[in-house]
Amino acid sequence: MRANKKMREMMRRWLDKLVLGAGFALVSGAAAAQQLTVAADGSGQFKTVQEAINSLPAHADKPRVINIGKGIYREQIYIDGKDHLTLRGAGEALTWIQVSLAREAARCAGKTDDWGVATINVRNSPDLTLENLSVVNSHGLDSPGEQVIPCPSDPAGSKKVSGTTHQMALRTFAGSSRMKFVHCTFRAYGGDTVSPWDGEGGQFYFKDCTMEGGVDFYCPRGWAYAEDCRFICHSTTAAIWHDGTGSKDSKTVLKNCIFEGDKGFKLGRYHRESQFYLVGCKFSENMADADIYHAPSGPGTPLWGRRVYYADCHRKGGDFAWHSDNLVTAEGAPTEKQINAAWTFGGAWDPVSGKIGTPVATTEAGKDSVAERMLVYQRLIGGWPKAVGEKKVDYEHPLTLAERVQTRKDGLVRKDATIDNNATTREISYLLGAYKRTNNLAYRQAAERGIRYLLTMQQKSGGFPQYYPDSSSYRAQITYNDNAMIKALWVLKNVADKKGDYALVDFSLVPAAEQAVQRGISCILRTQYVQKGKLTAWCAQHDRRTLLPCKARAFELASLSGMETVGIVEFLLAQDNPSPEIKQSIEAAVAWLNQVKIEGYTVKDVDDPAQPTGKDRRVLPEAGSTLWARFYDLNTNQPIYVGRDGVKRAALADIEHERRVGYAYLGTWPAKLLTKEYPQWQHQRANGKSGL
Repeated sequence: MRANKKMREMMRRWLDKLVLGAGFALVSGAAAAQQLTVAADGSGQFKTVQEAINSLPAHADKPRVINIGKGIYREQIYIDGKDHLTLRGAGEALTWIQVSLAREAARCAGKTDDWGVATINVRNSPDLTLENLSVVNSHGLDSPGEQVIPCPSDPAGSKKVSGTTHQMALRTFAGSSRMKFVHCTFRAYGGDTVSPWDGEGGQFYFKDCTMEGGVDFYCPRGWAYAEDCRFICHSTTAAIWHDGTGSKDSKTVLKNCIFEGDKGFKLGRYHRESQFYLVGCKFSENMADADIYHAPSGPGTPLWGRRVYYADCHRKGGDFAWHSDNLVTAEGAPTEKQINAAWTFGGAWDPVSGKIGTPVATTEAGKDSVAERMLVYQRLIGGWPKAVGEKKVDYEHPLTLAERVQTRKDGLVRKDATIDNNATTREISYLLGAYKRTNNLAYRQAAERGIRYLLTMQQKSGGFPQYYPDSSSYRAQITYNDNAMIKALWVLKNVADKKGDYALVDFSLVPAAEQAVQRGISCILRTQYVQKGKLTAWCAQHDRRTLLPCKARAFELASLSGMETVGIVEFLLAQDNPSPEIKQSIEAAVAWLNQVKIEGYTVKDVDDPAQPTGKDRRVLPEAGSTLWARFYDLNTNQPIYVGRDGVKRAALADIEHERRVGYAYLGTWPAKLLTKEYPQWQHQRANGKSGL
């Protein structure tokens, strides 16, 4: 085995020398290309690759080539807004760009959007080429075991990181189409080694490259073509992965590639829409008898079905049944000969000839009338209003041309985006469902803008204001009222958990959502009111700076809430592996709700001709019934009833009729929590489970 490895390395170096000569012959023929040199020993124009990149203007009408001399360059590379750029090394075995960085460590350091988690990070840089070099993330080799790292964003202040965790050598973002990787090695020892991610316009071409890593270590989004490449897998979960959600036509094609790996490695999987073509590929005998599969954590049955195709693929030691040729079942039934790079990119780009055609077309999409109106109402900042002026937003109401024009103008100037009364969270959920039904990309993108709005509006404390960016009056305070903050956290938790339709959103939102949820939980724990040294419940609003209960409208004084506390506890119950602090918080809140219940009474609307509306709301005795007040005094736990004059009163009958019948001062909100959800949570804990 060692002899074979040495032989392969010698062959690789020999090929590198041939490639190097051919590569520089091409440069000399392209006299117009701008040339820069990087040498670690100082003999070039620059000593680091990043310095050379930074010296270039953003855009150019001719190619730019950075020739990188032999050596190990221990630096992270950021390519942002640099088009028509080539990074050319002296050979895969001679030029290395290397860092040691776990993705979780980068996130703990504040890289919540994934910018800066990889050895090479690319965005908004079309027509990028990498040649004759190795890109390495050595975290798994440097730290093979489990370690604890500081993590300010985690409630515990630290995080466990393993040697097989996600560690990216390459991570690309949107706006970087037509990327070429020729005679390159990408190596890591964990997941997502090669992550070219642009689901809408990504076009990625790999030729004679070696890729090595753990789970999903080759995981393109959009369109990808790999030819004569070698894949080395150190995971028994999956080697390759694809996300083709952006278009029904997007695909990953692997032609004449070799797959090796640890014993029992699986070929691949997918979590969402995808399309795989493997043509002329060779598999080692170590491969498991497991076809490319749909991961259980995916969003459900793919809309476009299972699309995994093989032609002339064979395994050393004998083929498995699923290696059988099935190209005839693919849409359009392409032949093995037809499948090449130009075919893969649908005529939009031929990386061999360099010809650029019409941009890759997205799948024809349907329309949803409600979703279309939501697009019109979405504000520039990404959120939605609950009303425009005094008029409540009604998505069932068809908009005239004049109304559409005016509403779009409103979206540019109004600061009325909010999470009050289900605004924004409702739209995000609906739009993702509409996208799943129609494949209309505009709906998913609008939902993602809404999710980014939630991430932006979250305060340093982890709390969410009622409105953003409007900070007037009480709108900037932490708002549990009507479960506003909790509904925002549920959306982000669903994104973090990739649950249901939320699995359709851009994966780059997942780490940010995870951290936002943890900050939100931290805020919840810190705002739970301590009464005479004892944890109790929460107020509908808390001061964004002191975190203490505070007043909102005149009839919403600083007090403890028998309603909002329920939604908060239900959210805490749903957390997997709850910390001791979360458990303590739940137990204290449940004890308080049991303490303040009002037994033997009910609240009813009754006829009363003497009242302006002919109706009145009264608290009446009723055996077996239990009520809770909306507001309780912070010091005495006594129910309080407050009208528009802002004065506390001891009975519902003591406040004005308009508020008495127009606001919910009493209800049965905690009943289900106390009789079903909390006992279920206790039972699961007793059996070693967590989360509802």
